[in-house]
Amino acid sequence: MTLAPVPPPPLAARARSTGGSPVRDILAVTARPEVINFAGGLPAPELFDRQGVAEAFRHVLEETPAQALQYATTEGEPALREALAARTSARGLATTADDLLVTTGSQQALSLLATALLDPGDTVLVESPCYLAALQVFTLAGARIVAVPGDEDGPDPEALARLVLRERPKLLYTVPTFQNPTGRTLPADRRAALASVAARHGLWLVEDDPYGELRYDGERVPWIAAHPGAADRTVLLGSFSKVMAPGLRLGWLRGPAELRRACAVAKQAADLHTPTVNQLAAARYLAVNDLDAHVAKVAAVYGERRDAMLAGLGAALPEGSVWNRPEGGMFLWARLPESYDTTALLPRVVRHDVAYVPGAPFHAGEPDRSTLRLCFVTQTPEEIAEGLRRLGKGLRG
Repeated sequence: MTLAPVPPPPLAARARSTGGSPVRDILAVTARPEVINFAGGLPAPELFDRQGVAEAFRHVLEETPAQALQYATTEGEPALREALAARTSARGLATTADDLLVTTGSQQALSLLATALLDPGDTVLVESPCYLAALQVFTLAGARIVAVPGDEDGPDPEALARLVLRERPKLLYTVPTFQNPTGRTLPADRRAALASVAARHGLWLVEDDPYGELRYDGERVPWIAAHPGAADRTVLLGSFSKVMAPGLRLGWLRGPAELRRACAVAKQAADLHTPTVNQLAAARYLAVNDLDAHVAKVAAVYGERRDAMLAGLGAALPEGSVWNRPEGGMFLWARLPESYDTTALLPRVVRHDVAYVPGAPFHAGEPDRSTLRLCFVTQTPEEIAEGLRRLGKGLRG
């Protein structure tokens, strides 16, 4: 008699309970070339410094091939860490190479922090709305996620203090500059207040800054990590994805020594180290090119695209809609009248060959179903105008 095979054990509970990224799902549905896609957070590929990056790779493969193609230390290549430390220090936060851990994109830094800091059931505080992939990371870690009430300037420090006392969280996660998804920036006094709460009540602050160099208006606001009261409890995350190229998958983590060492151990278990050739190429690029000048050129183009989207939104969105004017970054946040459900409307809008991301998935608590996120950097002003025309038709039905 042949026995029926026994099925394999089930997936881990955390894997069963964590969904995929709604943004990735939308990108898969809207991959047709005729779709004008405001959904993705994709840098404009025509603005990549292809020649500069190619020459950097060519140099390291020709001049130091044995090193470039070999295993490396978990913490990261010294040349890259030195360059990153110099850039960070020049922006007002004294940093040495030993303060940094190179990661495979700043997304990995989030995962490493979750591994180092969170046990299943621990509480994490987040902004509302919040970066989607951070919600994924914390859910996969088995954390309990609580949204901090706030306003157009970000999390409310008084509400944060009350939540810290009630919930006893491990950390607060924030994208304080040109936030994903809203594009908002926390003012300096709000940052100081958050740092003060963390110092008084014992809380880790995770400050994610992938967009901070993409400023089009206004003055730069210092990092939360630069506030003296937060120095021993703030982890600053950075990335080359928005200013050099996302395909390099290069990010970094700056944090206190004990936590940084724990993250390095977690990284050893994850991927041993970030690809050596990519790190050396980035270090070479920084040594022979002016990245700041390149970013300034990119920012000038992105600023024009932001303005093009702002110019067309009034005609595209229903009467009674409101939206913000971000000073930089990649995203704009809009709220339609309460009767609109942007998740339910999306299939109808996509039939007009345009796409956005509904706002509901960005909320850890009660979602605002009338909101949506638009990315303005990927398309030209002419394409943005046409995309908004299609969006208006789709929303009107």
